[in-house]
Amino acid sequence: MPSPTLALTLANLAVRPSFGSRRDPGRVFDRIAAQAGQDPDDGEFTDEFRSLLGWWAQADRLTPVGWQAAQAHVRRHLTNRARIRRLIAEHPEIEREPIEKPVFVVGLPRTATTVTHAVLALPPEHRSPMMWELMAPDVESTPRQRRKAITAGRRMVQGANVFTPRFRDIHPMTAEGPEECTFALPHALMPVSQAGIPAYREWHCARDFVADYRYLKQTYQVLQYGRPRRRWVFKSPMHLENLDALLTVFPDATLVWCHRDPVTVVASFCSLVEHGMVVSTRPVDLAGIGATWLGLLSRAMTRGLAARTAVPDGQLVDAPYSWLGSEPASGAPKLFAAVGAPWTEMEAARLPEAVARPKGARPHSYELARYGLDRDEVEAAFAEYNVLRAEVDRD
Repeated sequence: MPSPTLALTLANLAVRPSFGSRRDPGRVFDRIAAQAGQDPDDGEFTDEFRSLLGWWAQADRLTPVGWQAAQAHVRRHLTNRARIRRLIAEHPEIEREPIEKPVFVVGLPRTATTVTHAVLALPPEHRSPMMWELMAPDVESTPRQRRKAITAGRRMVQGANVFTPRFRDIHPMTAEGPEECTFALPHALMPVSQAGIPAYREWHCARDFVADYRYLKQTYQVLQYGRPRRRWVFKSPMHLENLDALLTVFPDATLVWCHRDPVTVVASFCSLVEHGMVVSTRPVDLAGIGATWLGLLSRAMTRGLAARTAVPDGQLVDAPYSWLGSEPASGAPKLFAAVGAPWTEMEAARLPEAVARPKGARPHSYELARYGLDRDEVEAAFAEYNVLRAEVDRD
């Protein structure tokens, strides 16, 4: 198990005096909501995050830094929600901004969704949200405000890299690079990757996500307002469990579904979760990670397979792992053709940079047994998907 870095140890000591506040999460939430400028009329959204913070406060083995991370998560979502509602009230035309024929990269995590997103973001005619934009979505700002937002994003990434250095070898992030919708969706599964929050997990799995995707659209309308209109390219493995809600809000979307052996996927993703969770939870329950995420990922796949039967012809692209995971030079042109985008010399010249691992990145090793799982168990959970994957790999 990864040992806590010195920086993380010192940070836990520094914030320990405020750790007792988790015994009264309602009071903490009221303070956060007031600072965020939360609209009293936005009751349902507010109540949902009040519940989340309360459940997070009860998480087993939560560290002082983990409690600070929980508050930061809630604060960011409330602040962004208040800003977006204010901007729409001031500029009602924002909601008339067309998000036309966007591309959504979906599929299980660790299936080359990140590199697929990066490659599709190459053309100047395409537009992907940058991490710094998703952290604080806003209309076009002054150069000074832009630098401030980018700096905040860089600090967040730098802090994560200092606390858990191996995480960047597994899933590198940059403040000025394309990032996934998870940062903007109100109730993705990000909290479950940081702490054991069974009540939130159960609530999440019973939720109707149409309202979340409507808010996601508003976020991108804000980012588009007053700027040149280009074809949006979005990405998140977590869309897989809610493709029906996604297509309700973005009916003309093209889905690029990335595929890979689920045995490899589950082992790799559990390792990713472990390295991220050590910041917020000590000690980490390895078997709990395996059981939780095998259940969540197989559930997402079952829902995704059911929803794909209703996807209109021409709006679903199956991308085998070989396209960009192992053969990008031949796979990238196929991907572009499938989404109706031209593949030019400019994209070809920039492809090596888009698919390259960061300098100094170490190999990522992982095994199912570490998380209390075995191959037969995972293959049984994804039996229906493996039938589809075999067909995709043959094409």
